[in-house]
Amino acid sequence: MQVQQSSSSSSTSRMSTQVTVHRMVTTTTTSAFLINVGYLKTFPGILKIFQILLGCVVVGITGHYIHWSTRSEQVVPELFFLLIATTCLITTSLLLFSCLCSIATASIIPKTLFETLYHIAALMLYFASALYLLIYLTNKTYRETFYVAKTAASALGLVNCALYILSSVYSIRTFRRG
Repeated sequence: MQVQQSSSSSSTSRMSTQVTVHRMVTTTTTSAFLINVGYLKTFPGILKIFQILLGCVVVGITGHYIHWSTRSEQVVPELFFLLIATTCLITTSLLLFSCLCSIATASIIPKTLFETLYHIAALMLYFASALYLLIYLTNKTYRETFYVAKTAASALGLVNCALYILSSVYSIRTFRRG
């Protein structure tokens, strides 16, 4: 009997062995590039669109009709205006693109000091350069064939200043709330 017990105990010990099963799980993730089109329906989004559109027109007219002369005092007002308009166009385009590419960015950037200071600086520089060019163009000694186009570009620069005033006021309010 003892022999049978030992054989039964040995069979019991074989049955109690554990089996570990390994399985491989493969998961795939995809990332879709989403555009935050809702930002384009907001007040700052609409302002940025108009600022970019006016900026493109201003840079196009000024860049096309700039008078490159040997006398540097003749090109300074036009070049200053072109420099400021181009800088504002690039920065505003980057801000709009950032807000379109990320919902988080669209909610964070308006609350930062950067956007507030940018709109105030863009307003002052755009106003100074557009007014300087307009005063230069309306000088009675300056009459050239592209006078009307350059005056229109300067006037559109002043209209863009009004848009930057609205952006400045909105960003100051948003910054104070945030």
